[in-house]
Amino acid sequence: MTEPILLLHGALGSATQLSALKENLKKEGAQVYTLNFSNHGGMPSSVRGFGIEVFAEEVLDFLNRHSLQRVHIFGYSMGGYVALWLAHHHPEKVSSILTLGTKFDWTVGAAEKEVTKLNPEKISEKVPAFAKALEERHHPEDWRILMKKTADMMIDLGIHPLLVPSTLKSIRTKTLVCLGDADDMVDRTYSEEVAKLLPHADFKLLPSIPHPIERVDLTLLTNVLTTFFV
Repeated sequence: MTEPILLLHGALGSATQLSALKENLKKEGAQVYTLNFSNHGGMPSSVRGFGIEVFAEEVLDFLNRHSLQRVHIFGYSMGGYVALWLAHHHPEKVSSILTLGTKFDWTVGAAEKEVTKLNPEKISEKVPAFAKALEERHHPEDWRILMKKTADMMIDLGIHPLLVPSTLKSIRTKTLVCLGDADDMVDRTYSEEVAKLLPHADFKLLPSIPHPIERVDLTLLTNVLTTFFV
């Protein structure tokens, strides 16, 4: 492939979660980049705020800072939403997009359902191992603050979703919308509908793939990426 690949992490995630995938792609001869969104992976808060629009601006800043004219983007979960929003505003910077496990059907009800899972006190009490992992992943930033900001972002997306049908129809970037058949967070029917709304997109269901990126078959994902990003 002639153009580099940028890997974008998901909500509450960080670039380190994509390190193994990055190494796999580099072995295939790809030039690969990762970044941490603000408040993630130890990055400080942004004066611009917190949310999809801000993260897309941070990606644009990253591309300009590294003199990257155009890139292929792999967006995991929230990262896929950011990638498509970036392509909507700066199509000249994005050669193609592959999303995995990206939730597109943001409504008030869907947001409220997701937010119930984002309670730092309950997580610390009932899932201490997860709380410790988040603490280590985002140090020296406070993962509890990140979780609160993420919950607020989801509520805002439920009220004011960005990737509405009219917006999706305007994004002409070549896209592959991927979903694991064991993903219990993302609606398959709506993901297929998104692929139909995007002018140059297809949908691909990946076998035995759950939502958490740590449990994704990296060999399978690497093959899908290298086949698509040509």
